[in-house]
Amino acid sequence: MTIQRTISPVDQSVYVERPLADGAAIQATLDRARAAQAAWRQVPLVERIAVVGRFIDAVLAHKPEIAEEITWQMGRPIAQSPGELGGFAERARYMMDVAPEALADLRFDDKPGFTRFIRKLPVGVVFVIAPWNYPYLTAVNAVVPSILAGNAVILKHSAQTPLTAERFAQAFKEAGLPEGVFQYLHTGHADALGIIRAGQVNHVSFTGSVAGGHEIARAAGETFISTTLELGGKDPGYVRPDADIRHAVENLGDGAFFNSGQCCCGIERLYVHEAVYDAFIDGLVSFAAGYRLGNPTLPEVNIGPMAKARSADFVRDQVADAVAKGARALVDAKSFPMDERGSAYIAPQVLAGVDHNMSVMRDESFGPVVGVMKVKSDEEAIALMNDSPYGLTAAIWTSDPEAAERIGDRIETGTVFMNRCDYLDPALAWTGVKDTGRGVSLSRLAYDHLTRPKSFHLRTRI
Repeated sequence: MTIQRTISPVDQSVYVERPLADGAAIQATLDRARAAQAAWRQVPLVERIAVVGRFIDAVLAHKPEIAEEITWQMGRPIAQSPGELGGFAERARYMMDVAPEALADLRFDDKPGFTRFIRKLPVGVVFVIAPWNYPYLTAVNAVVPSILAGNAVILKHSAQTPLTAERFAQAFKEAGLPEGVFQYLHTGHADALGIIRAGQVNHVSFTGSVAGGHEIARAAGETFISTTLELGGKDPGYVRPDADIRHAVENLGDGAFFNSGQCCCGIERLYVHEAVYDAFIDGLVSFAAGYRLGNPTLPEVNIGPMAKARSADFVRDQVADAVAKGARALVDAKSFPMDERGSAYIAPQVLAGVDHNMSVMRDESFGPVVGVMKVKSDEEAIALMNDSPYGLTAAIWTSDPEAAERIGDRIETGTVFMNRCDYLDPALAWTGVKDTGRGVSLSRLAYDHLTRPKSFHLRTRI
């Protein structure tokens, strides 16, 4: 029996141990899912919605315990962990609200003597592979709309946050979801790919690395199953000369450093107009220096460790590489005593004098560091923002909405923000371009990826 161990970044202790599912357990899970889905798809939508509503309530009933689990599993400060469940509920309830319209038949009444419509049928079994950085928010994006659409779901959560999958299962059980409609698997990488290659699931929703996305795409390519892939990011922000600098500093600083920078749509690179560059840099450095790095179980701490020490060292290496190439590290890491090589605890850092020859401006950091470049015009900022293999979100700080829309229309990205960042609105399509992936989660459009169209062409008069 192979044991999966979750090492807490708080103190490097073993926080969770779980046996990995063997081949027989995996097959039994797949068989139960297919059998359960055949019955679940026949359940009226209003009843499915009611079950999901009870599921949300069941999760929220355990909010304090879940928040503590999040902190111990992946390191987010306990003062911030409960907030994830608010976003979890917002997204789930939005998908409930739009389900009747999004899943309704598309009817065409322009031909007398014919009844014609397109019905949206569930795809079948959805395999959700979820990451650790926002364990509830990322999983709910796929799990809830899949269940509402009449699919069965098998959730493989990250080995860093396995308790999330178990919490989902318990809450669905309390909500009265029929057995087998939602299940989870603690399983390794190779077995997850094997499930996809076997063609016994009908859709895969994956959030993770670009390399992982390529592996899943190749495995899915051996069958005819569909995929939704949310992969890497290097999200930019642009501060125009007409921006509210105080607000830009606070919002972009939070977007870069919240959750120790471990956010899919966190701010990783900044372009600031030369007219406001100095004021912005001074403000951002002061903002970063004000963080309290420490044990995330303490209520006064507002930035905890990264999930893994090796990830923190990767960020340290990016900073060192940038400095060696001429950049300036503006935050004194020595003022954060817990920040030392080999530790998951790392101070927030602001880099000036950066350029796109540096890894920190090209490669995903997924940590609390941001490089800031001075630009002379919108044109220069647009060219630099597009100079990336990624495209999830981009943020523009300006007092001119028309300029934001004009600039945003030219940025190669899935979402454009004005005067905000690092946020996901469930009413809008969550999608990316280039190496960030493909497909859509959330919004009405998400249901198009979790259903298949079936056309009815009925001649009623002969």
